Amino acid sequence: MAFRPIWTQIKRERQRFGRIGFRLFAFATWIPVLSMFNDYVGELSWVHGPSMYPFLNAEKDKTTRSDVVINYKFNAQYGLKRGMIVTFWNPYDPESMVVKRIVGLEGDIIKTRSPYPSPTIRVPLGHVWVEGDGGERFSVDSNDYGPISTNLIIGKITHVLFPLHRFGRVRWWEYTGSIRRD
Repeated sequence: MAFRPIWTQIKRERQRFGRIGFRLFAFATWIPVLSMFNDYVGELSWVHGPSMYPFLNAEKDKTTRSDVVINYKFNAQYGLKRGMIVTFWNPYDPESMVVKRIVGLEGDIIKTRSPYPSPTIRVPLGHVWVEGDGGERFSVDSNDYGPISTNLIIGKITHVLFPLHRFGRVRWWEYTGSIRRD
C-alpha cells in the first residue's frame, strides 16, 4: 500500500460523495469538538424560576421568558469568592442544575434562616454556603440542604445575554456588601 497525503484522499472522497456529502462530513467532524467545549469550557444556560430574583429573571411576573446566561465551566471549583453566582448539581436531585449566589466560603460563620436547624453555622472545609437572591420564600438553598461541597459546582455565571437590556458582564463583586454574615 502506497503512502498518499491526506488531502488527496479527502479530494477523492469529495468527488465520490459530492458537495453536500462532503459538507455534511466536514460538519460532523466538528461535533466532538463542540461537545467537549460544551462539557468542559462553557455553555449557554437558561435560568428559570424566581430563586435568583431580582438579579436574574427580573421580569418573572411580566413574561414567561427565561434569562440566558453564559455558564463558564473551566476550573469552576477554584477561585470562588463571596457574591459569585454559580451553577451546581442539586443535592436533592443530582440530575438537575441549580443557580445560586455564594454567601459563605469555608471557615465563615453564617447566620442561617429557617428551616436550617441551628441559628449559625461554620462552613466546613471544601464547602460553600449558597443562597438565592429571592429570599426564603422563593429559594431552596443551603438553608434547606446545608453547605454544599465545592465538587458539586459546575460553573460560574459570567454574562447575561438575554434579555438584551440587561446584556453584559455579571458584576458579582457589587453584591458582596449586601450578603448576610455573622
